[in-house]
Amino acid sequence: MSATPFLSDIQTIRKRARQHLERGAVTSSYTLDRDVVLKLLNEALATELVCVLRYKAHYYLASGINAQSVAAEFLEHANEEQEHADRIAERITQLDGTPNFAPDGLSSRSHSEFVVPGNLAAMIEENLVAERIAIDSYREIINYIGDADTTSRRMLEEILAVEEEHAEDMKTLMEDFGKKGEPAKPAKPRAARPASAKPASKRQIKRS
Repeated sequence: MSATPFLSDIQTIRKRARQHLERGAVTSSYTLDRDVVLKLLNEALATELVCVLRYKAHYYLASGINAQSVAAEFLEHANEEQEHADRIAERITQLDGTPNFAPDGLSSRSHSEFVVPGNLAAMIEENLVAERIAIDSYREIINYIGDADTTSRRMLEEILAVEEEHAEDMKTLMEDFGKKGEPAKPAKPRAARPASAKPASKRQIKRS
């Protein structure tokens, strides 16, 4: 019983390679809808760019007892998200597409949101939410691509792994935050002192 040849006839491959040279790496064996793939990759690019901006904003605006260590984590994540954006943009060009860096419409193309809360605990929570959005988005894109574009799939799987690490980092920060002197959740506003409450001591009055 003869084995089925793995490769197409070499003459056929050579002939196909000379066709549509302007497409570069995109040969006739690329079976996915390239327009759809480029749209998905540009949405992923926008998502990463928004994540960079959000983490950078949180880095500069972080304040509180634990701000320095948490802000350092934000900055590290911002730099890694920028690396993801660069990789995605490069892949878009390899697929004969145009990376969309236009600021107009950036937030609408992005799957994650640009949210800058007023306190450190809420910043951590927003970043965890954004990472979870990115994780689900990348999984769906990977499932769509399947084995038809192994280069894009491998890149997205590697990015997904880092996003999962980011989510775990934010989860740990959120859980540990309250153990270091600040609440893990934004504090609820205190209720007004009832009229029958005990009056302030002379020491309290002097300090005020």
